[in-house]
Amino acid sequence: MRRALLRTTLVSVACLTAFAAGAASGRLVHPADRAENRAFAMYGNLPGCDDPAVLGEVTGRFNARENTYWGPLQALSYDRIAQIGYRSWGADFIPRRFCSGRVLMNDGRFRRVDYSVRENLGLFGLTWNVNWCVNGLDRQRSYAPNCKMARP
Repeated sequence: MRRALLRTTLVSVACLTAFAAGAASGRLVHPADRAENRAFAMYGNLPGCDDPAVLGEVTGRFNARENTYWGPLQALSYDRIAQIGYRSWGADFIPRRFCSGRVLMNDGRFRRVDYSVRENLGLFGLTWNVNWCVNGLDRQRSYAPNCKMARP
């Protein structure tokens, strides 16, 4: 009971802080506002699909997950990287760049990888973040069926 009350209190404090920041800047956050017009503006300044930092993030997180939970598979290299969408859901949503390509695994097989680079969803909301799925290796079915939910 205490944890639920503490969680509710922390969420309320976070909402009030965001509201106060918007009020202090003279602009309140409204759900219908475009991303660029919000108190914490998002401009869509995202790295490209083939940016080494983006691919490094996908590789690092995939390899760490496989090593920890599933086994010996490791991502080695990428090819056929292409952007398949940019702000596909409209200007009112968090800017995302959707990408797809092939990843070569250490078992010698190529698999399709779908990922999105998302603005202000990284550490403390200060940087971009990557959300990814490797087709055939979505063992928890987070993006089922066949990584479809990782695409626009």
